[in-house]
Amino acid sequence: MAKIIPFKAVRPTRDKVSLVASRSYQSYTQAELEARLDYNPFSFLHIVNPGYKYHKDITGKERYNLVKNRYLEFKEDHIFIQDETPCYYAYKVVNRDGNMFSGIVAAASAEDYKNDVIKKHEDTIEYRENIFKDYLKTVGFNAEPVLLTYSGNSTINSIISEVQKERAEYEFTTHFRDTHYLWVIDNETSIKTIQKEFEDIDTTYIADGHHRSASSYLLSEDLKSENKQHTGNEAYNYFMAYLIPESDLKIHEFNRLVKDLNGLTKEAFLIQLDRLYRIENRGNELYKPNKKHHFSMYLDGEFYSLYLRKSNYTFNNALDALDTQILYKTILEPILGVSDLRNDTRIDYSHGKNDLVTIKSKVDSGIFKVGFGLVPITIEEMKAIADNHLTMPPKSTFIEPKLRSGVAIYEF
Repeated sequence: MAKIIPFKAVRPTRDKVSLVASRSYQSYTQAELEARLDYNPFSFLHIVNPGYKYHKDITGKERYNLVKNRYLEFKEDHIFIQDETPCYYAYKVVNRDGNMFSGIVAAASAEDYKNDVIKKHEDTIEYRENIFKDYLKTVGFNAEPVLLTYSGNSTINSIISEVQKERAEYEFTTHFRDTHYLWVIDNETSIKTIQKEFEDIDTTYIADGHHRSASSYLLSEDLKSENKQHTGNEAYNYFMAYLIPESDLKIHEFNRLVKDLNGLTKEAFLIQLDRLYRIENRGNELYKPNKKHHFSMYLDGEFYSLYLRKSNYTFNNALDALDTQILYKTILEPILGVSDLRNDTRIDYSHGKNDLVTIKSKVDSGIFKVGFGLVPITIEEMKAIADNHLTMPPKSTFIEPKLRSGVAIYEF
């Protein structure tokens, strides 16, 4: 039973939402960041980068306090307003590729995270969990929802469809040519129906935002222990989520690039590959795999197709059958010596929205020696990993939609 409740969002005024909304802070180049901070006083980036005001890099607790101050200033200046009653928010994104994503922004239960009603498929790093927990504890808000997915519900879909026939509260297009829409669902009957329908859903899955979910759970435990009158209904028992049917989710692959052949010659490397793969030289053909357990490889100016010899590889569980795990266990770790996929500086990743030309150009530049192309992981594979309490290798999925920070904010 998923506990998904409405909340009183803090939101930009309609006339400023396109100016406020931002991508995640880490996704900007330094030049992009400076341009937005220099020329857009309403950008949410001013809140999360408070040191800009003082031309100084500020970190730790001092930064957290200044983030809170900038946020309060946006509220005081009426750039942000808060809804008077708890609402759900229908949110739609139409990207430049024509893909449409439609779901509900709501508050998800931290207790559900603890009890595996919200299921995970990635490992989190403890120190990152605690850093973000401390950040949340100081600033007192979520500004970027965790992306959750579920099997779908015809009643919820019907309510969203009816709401979307009306004029959107927000409609804005980004520099990436993605158009975002938000509708406020404040009808009491619709709210009760949506909440009840989610209660009939046994499981939701984290598609994107594992660290944010983990940190929000840790925060709820901290604040619960500090509150002698804790009831379970406090805002800190929840975190902001965007819930989208799994049929609407778009999963892209993450391709791999490695800087050297671990001391091997090209010929010696290919001979070692031949033990577990049938190899075909594709020459200049931009070869992209289209089946599970098939990979493309770009090496020394040529593309190759790699077909796993299944007779020499054992599938024990859902993780063993995952292409990112197969590549790791058969090539990256034993042959190329890349054992730490998260921290080894010899490996890099390029998500599947970039084409094979990206891999080719990076190898041709000499920065990398070899690149590998994969097919995307499916939602069924992702759910199987989560259901069996397994974890994918890092950078196994690049998932859309990507929402903007600052469009709806959850306070606790």
